[in-house]
Amino acid sequence: MKKIVSIVGARPQFIKLQPFSKEVRKEFKEVIFHTGQHFDRNMSKLFFDELNIPKPEYELGIGGGTHAEQTSKMLVEIEKSLLKEKPDFVVVFGDTNSTLAGALAASKLNMPLIHIEAGLRSFNNEMPEEINRKITDHISGYLFAPTETSMDNLDREGLRSKSYLTGDIMVDSLKNAMKMRRIEENASSGFFLLTLHRPSNVDTPSKIIGILKDLEKMEIKIIFPIHPRTRKMLEDSIDEFSNKIEFVDPLGYLDFVNLMQSSSMIITDSGGIQKEAYMLKKPCVTLRTETEWKETVNSGWNILINPEEDNFWEKIISFKTPLKYENLFGENVAEKMVSLIKGF
Repeated sequence: MKKIVSIVGARPQFIKLQPFSKEVRKEFKEVIFHTGQHFDRNMSKLFFDELNIPKPEYELGIGGGTHAEQTSKMLVEIEKSLLKEKPDFVVVFGDTNSTLAGALAASKLNMPLIHIEAGLRSFNNEMPEEINRKITDHISGYLFAPTETSMDNLDREGLRSKSYLTGDIMVDSLKNAMKMRRIEENASSGFFLLTLHRPSNVDTPSKIIGILKDLEKMEIKIIFPIHPRTRKMLEDSIDEFSNKIEFVDPLGYLDFVNLMQSSSMIITDSGGIQKEAYMLKKPCVTLRTETEWKETVNSGWNILINPEEDNFWEKIISFKTPLKYENLFGENVAEKMVSLIKGF
């Protein structure tokens, strides 16, 4: 039986791994490398436990440090582990430092490399993720693209010949999560869900405080699962906010999906959550000036808003989605991916 090494390290990758691992183990021996990029229990072990993801065979424990420090340490340890395992294929997901380190290690060892979620482009090179995904796409042997737009991006960069339109594996992740929790579709409880993590929004206290103060003006209840680091930054100011903003601890994936499904609107700066909001047919406001998921904006279900604009909250209140909705992200995606790998 052929062997696949799946390399993950961050919350979004654990979620994508779940349906892929379940499907790939029907045909291949899978070995999981966990780099340790997200080492907080709520961002790591909890996801493996609640989603029934097999325990990683390798836990590298590399978290923290600058981008260069983290990536270089991962590169060294991943290379050692790959030399030990000698897989037939190496699979990386998304656009984190774990993605880049895994891709570089496999590429330099001439091991067949598959990139899941290939072809995304924000065209903002100030985002570390943009650099990670572009490099990974160009050194991978097989590119699994989630949408037609991502295929077009790969085509423009001369990568069409090794690109495959598979759909987005988060379709499977979300479907599985809703089954596990028996979450009803199209439920809504009237609150807005907020997630913020981009350095441009949360790394300066005055910036994040300003965003939250403006959001309060909507006079609508907002639930904000807040990262411990962001909470610490706000600890002297949290009491200044009205009870319209409810600060809660980070959630496991199943609880978070339940919260998304129960919300009336999602406000975020996350790439992945924009996509999940669309899949759940929830209006999405993205507090950024660009997005990797242009399809969601073009469809009318997502709007980009610069939080530095005066009274940006007024645009949120007036945002309405169209009646039209189409499936942008495919279905049975993990099954399609494994079928492709069997043919390589």
